[in-house]
Parts: sequence; C-alpha cells; structure tokens
Amino acid sequence: MKHFVIHQSCHSLELERGIFLLGEGSQRHSIHLPSIMCMCSLHNGEGAQKLQEGQWHVTAEGSQPFGFVQEEQIEEDEKTLKAYKEGSLQKQQEMNGHTVVPHSYDYDLIVIGGGSGGLAAAKEAAKYEKKVMVLDFVTPTPLGNSWGLGGTCVNVGCIPKKLMHQAALLGQALQDSRKFGWQFPEEVKHNWMTMTESVQNYVGSLNWGYRVALREKKVTYENAYGEFVGPHTVKATNKRGVEKLYTAERFLIATGERPRYLGIPGDKEYCISSDDLFSLPYCPGKTLVVGASYVALECAGFLAGVGLDVTVMVRSILLRGFDQDMANKIGEYMEEHGINFIREFVPIKVEQIKEGTPGILKVTSKSTKGNEIIEGEYNTVLLAIGRDACTRKIGLDKVGVIINEKTGKIPVNDKEQTNVPYIYAIGDILQDKLELTPVAIQAGRLLVRRLYAGATTKCDYVNVPTTVFTPLEYGACGYTEEAAVEKFGEENIEVYHSHFWPLEWTVPSRDNNKCYAKIICNIQDSERVIGFHVLGPNAGEVTQGFAAAMKCGITKEQLDNTIGIHPVCAEIFTTLTVTKRSGENTLLSGC
Repeated sequence: MKHFVIHQSCHSLELERGIFLLGEGSQRHSIHLPSIMCMCSLHNGEGAQKLQEGQWHVTAEGSQPFGFVQEEQIEEDEKTLKAYKEGSLQKQQEMNGHTVVPHSYDYDLIVIGGGSGGLAAAKEAAKYEKKVMVLDFVTPTPLGNSWGLGGTCVNVGCIPKKLMHQAALLGQALQDSRKFGWQFPEEVKHNWMTMTESVQNYVGSLNWGYRVALREKKVTYENAYGEFVGPHTVKATNKRGVEKLYTAERFLIATGERPRYLGIPGDKEYCISSDDLFSLPYCPGKTLVVGASYVALECAGFLAGVGLDVTVMVRSILLRGFDQDMANKIGEYMEEHGINFIREFVPIKVEQIKEGTPGILKVTSKSTKGNEIIEGEYNTVLLAIGRDACTRKIGLDKVGVIINEKTGKIPVNDKEQTNVPYIYAIGDILQDKLELTPVAIQAGRLLVRRLYAGATTKCDYVNVPTTVFTPLEYGACGYTEEAAVEKFGEENIEVYHSHFWPLEWTVPSRDNNKCYAKIICNIQDSERVIGFHVLGPNAGEVTQGFAAAMKCGITKEQLDNTIGIHPVCAEIFTTLTVTKRSGENTLLSGC
C-alpha cells in the first residue's frame, strides 16, 4: 500500500475538529480520521503534529494507520482515490457510523440544555453575532411533573428552595416578634397552597423572561429533546414526537442532573422528589425525607419551619463532601428544633395504605448495620439521595464522547472540552467539578469568550463559595478541615474558631452560642486562609464577601487588621483568637 505525505500546509481548524479534506476545490469532502485506514508518514511540521493530535482526540489511538489527502495530492493511494471518486468511500463511512461532515452548518453553536449555564453561554455567543440554538426538554417526573425554560435552579432548585426557606424564617420571626412588642392572635397558621402558588407565579415569570431574552438576542429556542446522531449532527424531538436534524460547528452539553430513585418497590409510584415538591398541589403533611444531602436537609428544614412533622432518614453521614464538624452541628441544631432523625437505616419498601392528597404511606426500612427492620407511616415520602447526570440518553456514544460509566459524568480538560474537540460540556455533568449554578454560568460565559472573542481566561474552580440553606444556614469557601489536614498535614494548619450569638436572637433569648465561625489557615504560607466556614443567619451574604478576600489571598494577620462592623455576625471573623489546637473555650458572653 502506498502512503500519503503530510505537509505543513494542513489546515489547523480542520485538524482540530478531527477531520481532514479529501478531494479538490468545490468537490472537497471532510472525512473523519477513524474511517481512513491508509498509512502515512509524518514530515516535521505543525500541520502533521496537529493531524496526529486530531486523530488521537477522535480515536484515542495515536498509532492507528490513517491517511491524509489534501488539494495537492502526493503519492496517493489509487484504490482509495478510486473509491472516493466512485462514492463507495463515503458509503463505507456511513456503514461504519461516520457520516460525511457538511461544508457549512445550520448553526455556529447548539446548546443542549436550557438551564442556567446553557442559557448564559447561548446569550453570550449571540453577543458575538453567532448563530445559536438552544434545545431544552424536561422529561416528566414519574408523577408527571415538568416545567418551563430555565433548568433545575430556577424551576425546582435554588429559587423555590430559597423562597420556601424564607417562608420558614418568617415563621420564626413571627415568634420572635412577640418579644419585640408585636401583638397578634395566639394561633398563626401557614397556608401551603398560598405559598406554592406565589412561588410558582414568580418561577413562571422567570421562564417567560428567559424566552423573551433568547428571542431578543436572536437565539433559536426549541422545546425539544436533543440527541447526537452523528458527527456535528443532532436530532431534536419535540413533545409530539416530531423529529428534526440540525448541524453545528460546535456543541455545548449543559443537560444537568435529575434526582435519583432508590430502586425499591413503590418508590416511583408513591414517593416524590425535589422535582415534585415545590409545585405540590397539597400540603405534604407528616413527611419522611430520605437522604442526608444538602437538598434533603434544606427541604426537611423548611418543611419543619412551616409547621410540619418531619423525619430525616440517614444512611450514614450528613452532608458528604462538606466539613463534617459543621455538618454535625447542623444536624444537632435541627434535632433540637423538632426534626426527627433515623440514622443508619434505608427504606426497602413503600406501600400505599390510603389514597388521598396527601394519603398515607407505610415505609419499611432496614438497618445498615444489621438485620433490624422498622416500619413507619407518613403522608409524604421525599427522596433526596443524590442526583444522576443526564448524559446516557443523548447519543454521546454515537460521536465518541467519553463518560464515566459509573457516574455518567463527562471528563473535560481545563477548557471544558471533551475528548471530541468540537463538543464541550459545563455544569453539574462535569466529572470532579462543583455542582453549583454560578459555576455553570461562569464556565459557560468564559468558554464562549474563548471560542469567539479571543479571550484566554478559564473558569477557576478553586475557592468557590456556597451556602446550604438549612434552618441554621451554613456558608463555606475553600478547604474543609478534613481536606486541609489531608492536603497539608495537621501540623501545618491552624484552625481558629468561635461560637457567637446574633444580637437579633438575644431579645427572644433563643439559640445562645449555636452559631459558629471557623477559618483554616496554612501555617507554611503566612497563615493564608484556605478554608472559611460559618453557621448563622444570612450565611450566604457573609460568605460572599470573604470569598472575594480569599481570592485575593487574605491571611489571618490581614483579617485581624480588618476593623469589624458592629454589631453584625460577620465581625466575629476579625476577632478570632482561639485555636482548636489549644482546646480553649469558644463560647461567648455579651456583645
């Protein structure tokens, strides 16, 4: 077999896509590297190197025989050229699952997933006059619930969660207000339907606003399920089953995650998830929350806060991945405020005893430490045991995108690029990245600026702040104590901490010294603050400012030299003196 010689004149753009040209002039066709089985010799030059890199991206095999034919052909393989001219080469490609890539595309960018990250990227791309399409489709929950444009955060996540958390805080504020002189009838009731209707009205306004924003920016939006069917090609299927094919130069996967089910009898028939809770058309009544994730504890918190009987069933630890010192303090606070915890048990069966809204369910559970079986009756069972990436049914195997087979997560490089060079991914579906809405938004915008505006800034996944909206809010940024010890060694970190009592809580005389502040410092780096943790009211507001300081490399000395604002909760971080190592008392008295 003869071989082809690669010259420095190779088109780098085509090579980065993992394709190259076959033919001349207007008769050129783009061929995917895996479909060519001819030998080639690589002359020294950037073009040859890029082609080899392009082949590796597509095949993950740098040594596989391949060929290259460009407009000026040298020592061409006669059989290959003959097959090309007769059209049998293209047919063979299609039989092997590789379609001929079109010369021009319907869109510059197609975004699969209309959540916060996908929408941010789509609107950013439109700013640079790119032709953009967004495909978004919500597969209904087992109970039949779905929602509008905007993704999890807007519809069934951050937004309704924070609003219902606020409803619970207002209930506590009503109780506190009596000590501040407010008088009203003893019995104060909460109306679930009024709350959910108000929340859903606001969510609906956001859905509409997103659609208007896309239209104004000339981004094409289709309420259709996007699925790859070949190189640079997706199939969009709407709710009526109508299918359309679209091509694009680049694709962005931003499909997010959906709640996981237990896989036990009765879970999908009778249980709900966070995808159902925020629009539940009746008060859930006595509720069992299964799980120890932040979703589980947040939902348990606001359900109890509006006056419901709530039990949390925990398999092992609370808030896996978060600082366990803080997680245990959250659990203690919730138990002290009337939330029941069943630890080291998992449900094995859910049965309906009585129909209704709500009805009555019997939950049979088994110990994780032995054979003990317990039963309990509840009106509602809320599953919050984790979430699964929506990547397994979008045709990634048809275009060769690698996913983690266990988790469904997509590994990407530091530019959010998958192993297929023209396909990118952002958000909760990324492997080993934070599952936070603002992270997806930032990553999407920066990606688009790199692709279309010549920018070079990459998303920084370090020192990202977050807040868990449990009854006692938890704000965090940087290392957990466990991770800091593992990374730097216990002897190389110093933990400063203190309890505190918000002034607003003193008059009602509640929860003295339940709030807690902790910073973790790297002794070997001038006591630079590498971990920030706070339990208390408005924890998110407090954490956001300190996160900016951590980005700037703040040290313990600089914190000490900062004058606090009095009397606020955040000032505690300017007066921390007690170290964990010392074992001294951290309880505060007075202001």
